[in-house]
Amino acid sequence: MKNIDHIGIAVKNLDERTTYYTNVLGMKLLNIEEVESEGVRVAFIDANNTHIELLEPLTNESAIYKYLEKRGEGIHHIALLVENIEDEMERMRKEGATLLSEKPKNGAGGAKVAFIHPKSSNGVLYELVERNEKEES
Repeated sequence: MKNIDHIGIAVKNLDERTTYYTNVLGMKLLNIEEVESEGVRVAFIDANNTHIELLEPLTNESAIYKYLEKRGEGIHHIALLVENIEDEMERMRKEGATLLSEKPKNGAGGAKVAFIHPKSSNGVLYELVERNEKEES
């Protein structure tokens, strides 16, 4: 693990919440994009020592939509930056962790991502993120 890459926060309305983070909290909006593989629209906010990723569902089938229906808005996951996601996934499986996918998926900003099941991480959903060096913050 290198460091915390970002903190994911589930939101119902990305535009409203982005305004809160930029105007009220005074943070900088870095970019907004759609991540088709996860069915979300995301906004990355610069919080100086890390980033905040706001996640809005695109469809009722999105995991974020289901999360919002069950738990409401709030912290969804903590993302950890890793050097080699495939190696890290293999290492974690050997240590007994349950991952939500066999292979990494394509995430925001061209990153490779994988999630650790919260049942094997004390109730916290962790995301592993591998970025190529020019994308790292």
